[in-house]
Amino acid sequence: MSKAEVILVDRKDEAMGRGEKIWAHQKAKLHRAFSIFLFNSRGELLLQRRAKSKYHSRGLWTNTCCSHPRPGKILEKEARKRLREEMGISCALKEVFSFIYKARLGKLTEHEFDHVFIGNFNKQPKLNKEEADDWKWVRPEKLKKDVRENPKKYTAWFKIIFKKALKENITNLSFPLDKLYVDLRSKH
Repeated sequence: MSKAEVILVDRKDEAMGRGEKIWAHQKAKLHRAFSIFLFNSRGELLLQRRAKSKYHSRGLWTNTCCSHPRPGKILEKEARKRLREEMGISCALKEVFSFIYKARLGKLTEHEFDHVFIGNFNKQPKLNKEEADDWKWVRPEKLKKDVRENPKKYTAWFKIIFKKALKENITNLSFPLDKLYVDLRSKH
């Protein structure tokens, strides 16, 4: 079985090669990633709790799905594929922003050029128990308060991405979610 590889990138997201995933995290190498935020029609965000069997950040709450695209693959297709694998969800996604972040996780470092996708979903996920052991819908304003009061319940990267998402206004109910949902449905 081959080891998972990530796409190493520069600060403009230009591919610079590839590297084994654990090595990239041990050496804090900048690599391409994606994060998915799914909202329901009430404006609630779907969170997952990482499985206790994960090698880092186990048992912590995080956004709907996040991962790394495989080398040579199309980013949005990889995001949709991973969403199906982790959460049993098929839905259209729209990239809303990208940015670089760095988060220390013990001996590992997430140093990622992260592409953030959003989508609409109104059902119950079907969790892959090797990836996530729980899920919940939460209102962004309630989540913001809980992240501030209980930061140890959440993954390091989620706190960074959620803060950026709030700044980008993607979690605000005044965000044109209705228009987004129409756009997403027409793509699917």
